[in-house]
Amino acid sequence: MDPVPGLDLSLPPFDLLDDAGRQRLQADVDIGFHPGGSTLIEAGRDSPHVVVILKGLVHAFQVDDRGRAERFADYGPGDVIGAWAVMAGRARLSYRAEGDCLSHLIPAATFRQLLADNPRMAAYFNEGLATKGRLSSGSERREAAELMVIRVGEADLAPAERVDGATSIADASARLRERRVDCLLVYDREQDAPGIVTRTDLLEALTHKRLPLDAPIGPLASRPLATIGTGEVLFQALIEMTERQIERVVVTEGSRVAGTLGMAEVLAHFASHSHLISLRLARAQSVDEIAEAASGMTRLVRSLNLHGARIPYMMELVSALNGLIMRRIFELAVPAERRDGVCLLVMGSEGRREQLLKTDQDNALVLADDLDWPGLAEAMEQFSAGLAKVGYPPCPGRVMVDNPHWRMRGGEWRERIGQWRHVHGGQGALDLSIALDARPIAGNAALFIPVKEALMALGRDEILLHHLAGATLEFATPLTFFGRVRSGGAGTDIKKGGIFPVVHGLRCLALRHGIGATGSRERCAALVECGELSPGLGRDLPQALNVFQHMRLDAQFAALAEGRAPDNHIDPARLRRLDRELMRDALHVVKDFRAHVRSSFHLRD
Repeated sequence: MDPVPGLDLSLPPFDLLDDAGRQRLQADVDIGFHPGGSTLIEAGRDSPHVVVILKGLVHAFQVDDRGRAERFADYGPGDVIGAWAVMAGRARLSYRAEGDCLSHLIPAATFRQLLADNPRMAAYFNEGLATKGRLSSGSERREAAELMVIRVGEADLAPAERVDGATSIADASARLRERRVDCLLVYDREQDAPGIVTRTDLLEALTHKRLPLDAPIGPLASRPLATIGTGEVLFQALIEMTERQIERVVVTEGSRVAGTLGMAEVLAHFASHSHLISLRLARAQSVDEIAEAASGMTRLVRSLNLHGARIPYMMELVSALNGLIMRRIFELAVPAERRDGVCLLVMGSEGRREQLLKTDQDNALVLADDLDWPGLAEAMEQFSAGLAKVGYPPCPGRVMVDNPHWRMRGGEWRERIGQWRHVHGGQGALDLSIALDARPIAGNAALFIPVKEALMALGRDEILLHHLAGATLEFATPLTFFGRVRSGGAGTDIKKGGIFPVVHGLRCLALRHGIGATGSRERCAALVECGELSPGLGRDLPQALNVFQHMRLDAQFAALAEGRAPDNHIDPARLRRLDRELMRDALHVVKDFRAHVRSSFHLRD
C-alpha cells in the first residue's frame, strides 16, 4: 500500500505503530481543507478527528472569564492537535486557522483503536515526556514499558491454601510441601480476619522459638494481611513488598481471595534491583553497609526511567526504599528501649512520596512529653551524619533532627503550631508549609497523631489560609505572550514555575477541606471528590506533574552525565518540538490552576 502523501509515519508518535496499525492509518486517513478564520476544534467539545497539520498555521486560544480570546500557542506543519479531545471527549483549547490550511484527518474511531492496539502509542499520549522520548525503538524497551500496565490478576498467582489455626507446625509444613506453596492462610475462631504463615515463620518457630512440632500455628500467623487487588498494576505489588519488607502478598478480587503473589513471581515479570537493595538494607549492620546497599538507588531510577516507568510508580518505589534506608539508620542511632518515646517524621518531597533522586534531608522528631533521654542530641547528630554518608546532603535551611528547632515534645509542637496561626509570612509560613507534608516513618507513630490533628485544625482559619496560599502566585508561570516557554540563561526553573505552584496550591486547598493526605495526587483526587476541583482539572494536574518530574529527571541525569550538579532547570532549546509542546501544555494547566487558587482564596497577583 502506498504511504499517505505528506504524512511521515517514521516520526513520533506514528513510529510507535506496528505494521497493522500503519496499514489501518494509511487506509483511513483523509485530507482536510480549513479556510482562514475557520475553527478546527472548539474548546469543551469532542472532535471527530485528530488533526495533523500539513500546510499553514493554526492558533490555539481560550476565552477568559470576560469573554476575551487569550492566544495560547501556534501550530505548524507536522504538529498534531485534537488527540486530547478525542481521548478525553473534550478539547481544552479552541483551534483556529490563520489563513488557509491543509491537514491530514485521522477519524476519532481509528485513533482510539490505534491506541488500544498499540500500548507504546497509548503511553506516548497518556504519560509524560520521558515515556514519549524512549518508547520509539527496541523490543526490550517495548516489553518493559508494557510491564507498567500488566495487572496483578495477569500474573502467575499461587493458590491460597487455607488451614485452621489449630493445625500443628508439622502438619502445616507437610501441607506446604504437598501443595508446593510458600504460605498458608490461617483461619482462627478467635480472630475476626485470617492471618498468614510462611515457610520462614515455621522455620523460625522451630529454630529460634524452640517450639515443638505439635504446636499450633494460630499464634504464629501475621495480621492484618497485606493485600492487593487483581486490578492493581504489578509494579504496585513490587512497591508494597519493598516498603513492607515482605516476600508475599494476598491477592483479592472483591471480597474473594484469588491467590497469593510472591516476589519471585513479580520478578519473573519485572527485573528490578529494588528487591536486592531492600534485602541488603535488611541485613546491613552499619552505616557503611547501608550506604553500600543504597548505592544502587540512582542506577535503579535511571534504569526505570529509561524503560518508561510511570512517574507515580517510580516515586512510590523510591519512597519505599528511602523509608527502609532511614529506618535502618534510625535503628542504629536510637536504642530499642528509646524508640517508643520518639517519632521520626519525613517532610517536603519525601513526606509527599514525590522524591526521585536524593536531595536535602527534610526531617523532624516528635518526642513523648515525659521522655528523659540525655543522649538524644548525640543520637540525632549520629542519625543526620549517617544520612549524609549514605548520600542525603544536609538541608541548607537546617530542617533536620540534629537541629533542636525541629525536635520537640508533643506539647511543644502544638504550641509551635499555635504560633504559626498568627505568623502570615517569612520563616514561620515556610516552616508551616514544610510541616503540612510530614508523615511518620520510624519510632512511635502514635506520637504524631495529636500533632497532625493540631495541623489540620489550622484549616479553619481563613485568614491564615489566605496568606499561606499567596505563595502559589509568587513565581510566574514561565510562558510568553503566545504561549511559548520562557527561558532564562540557565533555562526554565521547572520547580518554581511548574511543580511548586501545583504542590503548594493543592496543599492549601487540602488543608481548608480537612484532607489529611500528604501526596499531591491523593490531595488532588480528594479535592475532586469534595467538589473543590473540576474533574477536568483534577485529571490534568497529576499529568502536568508527571511531565515536570520526567523533564526534571531527564535534565538531572544529563547533568550527572556531563559532570554537573543536578538542579531544577530545564533548557527548552534542548527539547524536541513535540516535547516542548508537552511542556507548554503542562504549564498552561498550571496557569489555569493558579487562576483557580486565586479565585478560591481571593488573592491578588
